[in-house]
Amino acid sequence: MRLLLVEDDIKIAAFIQKGLKAAGYAVDHAADGERGLDLALTEPYDAAIIDIMLPRLGGLSLIKKLRVEKVDTPVIILSAKDSVDDRIRGLETGSDDYLTKPFAFSELLARVQALIRRSSGTT
Repeated sequence: MRLLLVEDDIKIAAFIQKGLKAAGYAVDHAADGERGLDLALTEPYDAAIIDIMLPRLGGLSLIKKLRVEKVDTPVIILSAKDSVDDRIRGLETGSDDYLTKPFAFSELLARVQALIRRSSGTT
């Protein structure tokens, strides 16, 4: 399984990558929204984890562009923006799930697994 991680905080990205790789996932990392968009448009991913507050192209804009281009990769937003309005906005933009920072890696992993399971039609 191959995942895309779009996260500008290098420490958080390294933490997530380490855990996902230990769980058996291949992970591509982009530190800004434009690079994340390029990867998402050109590479096949089983799921993407995208921060909202990114340099060069914000996460919500990235997700909107993916959906306009008919890229249906399942997306989990991982963000410090934690208000109900933020979460609703993220889901309405085209995200499939929303997890706020700080987070437990075990919960992120469970959400990734559930999202991939649902998108592949297995239970």
